[in-house]
Amino acid sequence: MAPKVFPPEKFSITVFPAVDLRRGRCVRLVRGDPQAQTVYGDDPVAVAERWVAEGAEWLHVVNLDGAFGEESPNPKAVQAIVRAVPVPVQFGGGLRTLADVEGALSWGVARVVLGTVAVTNPELVRQAVEHFGPERIVVAVDARDTDVVIHGWQAEAKMDIFTLAEHMKQLGVERLLYTDVTRDGTLEGPNISRTGELAHKSGLRVIASGGVRSVDDIVQVRWLAGYGVEGVVVGQALYKGLVSLAEAVRAASVHPVAGERE
Repeated sequence: MAPKVFPPEKFSITVFPAVDLRRGRCVRLVRGDPQAQTVYGDDPVAVAERWVAEGAEWLHVVNLDGAFGEESPNPKAVQAIVRAVPVPVQFGGGLRTLADVEGALSWGVARVVLGTVAVTNPELVRQAVEHFGPERIVVAVDARDTDVVIHGWQAEAKMDIFTLAEHMKQLGVERLLYTDVTRDGTLEGPNISRTGELAHKSGLRVIASGGVRSVDDIVQVRWLAGYGVEGVVVGQALYKGLVSLAEAVRAASVHPVAGERE
């Protein structure tokens, strides 16, 4: 039976400002390329506090060093962010073992994001869901359109997003983070069609990520809420000042924005 679809105009979605950490600094990459990096701050806590002051209800924090399999000072920065802000933190990057997951949750993060291990060690995902509950586990579905990529987006997984989603659902996962990596950091717009298709076919809750450039993009993601899309990660557009967080939050709400029909 196909998932039930609800009227999207009745739903708000959550905006997750991205706080990506590379060697202790707040950065943005283009398509996950560590050689295409822009530094936006040497104080990740100050960046996190800025987004909360501007209206963030969640933060999406990523340890890029961990995703690339590198040693890093970023865990200390994540712990400092969690202590400093009054909103929940969703955290991922380099979590490879159950002990890694337990450690991150012990810092006070609300949810952890598991990416590569969902492909290479799905049993770990099952254990994490069993030990900590599905509300605290998110599986990152990183892909070039529908083709899943792993290891910091540097390797092909030989699997499509729908197969991965179905497998995760069987393991008790309830929430996915879908990123079309060809769009991440590019300001080319999110992959709206694939985001909606993934949510609709899987019956799971999905957070959209990658390429958001405007208020209109956020409105388009919100119109997928009826299929189960519940949030959107926004990075480059915020850091470049193309969208203010206040605008983003309003666009994600049920209240119409300029140019959108009542």
